[in-house]
Amino acid sequence: MARRSKVFHGDAYVVIQQRIMTFLNTQDDFLSARTASSPRAVGDAIQQVLAGSFQSILGDDLCRDCSSDFARRAMADIAFTDTNGCYCVVDVKTHRTDTKFNMPNLTSVDRLARFYEDDANYFVVLMVSYSIDRTRATVSNVVFVPIEYLGWDCLTVGALGWGQIQIANSNVIAVNPQYSRRRWMLELCDIMLQFYPKEIQKIGGRITRFQELRETWLAKPETI
Repeated sequence: MARRSKVFHGDAYVVIQQRIMTFLNTQDDFLSARTASSPRAVGDAIQQVLAGSFQSILGDDLCRDCSSDFARRAMADIAFTDTNGCYCVVDVKTHRTDTKFNMPNLTSVDRLARFYEDDANYFVVLMVSYSIDRTRATVSNVVFVPIEYLGWDCLTVGALGWGQIQIANSNVIAVNPQYSRRRWMLELCDIMLQFYPKEIQKIGGRITRFQELRETWLAKPETI
């Protein structure tokens, strides 16, 4: 039988969501006037504050070890192994609630498919929603779930590489607790099997466009 994460199969992750929100809201101000005006800088600051204390937030009863030393383009911002031996990579996302639209990238469909070849691996989305008052960030909501708990009604796929899973709108996140990974991955396959033929049609149109453009330029006289 596949190992199941002690964090996500049960109610522990719900408790952790609240712990993260409480932790961030009780920190001393960690923003400057310059960083507070930049959502990217605020996101980096929140990630850094969390990384330094993530193992203690999870607790020794849930977390065996934790790391945050990853390259910028790595799959994880933070990673931990839980006490059931499951390896969880955490992608930290932040959302300023007074922005109308935010569509963050999560991960490549191919990267996720390879990572999920091992049932003990978990790709976890940590979404922190916040507002800003001067240099104070106040967190109003935290979502901390494996990607398969996110409904496809709030996700989309962008045309980058093999395809990039994205949150369609950070203001609307649908969580389906304890959703089956098998079912979610089958839905991903169905979505990609519809997505790729549409991309082929787009590429066909682009090829035709440049074939026609080439003929136009071939018909022009040489002027230089």
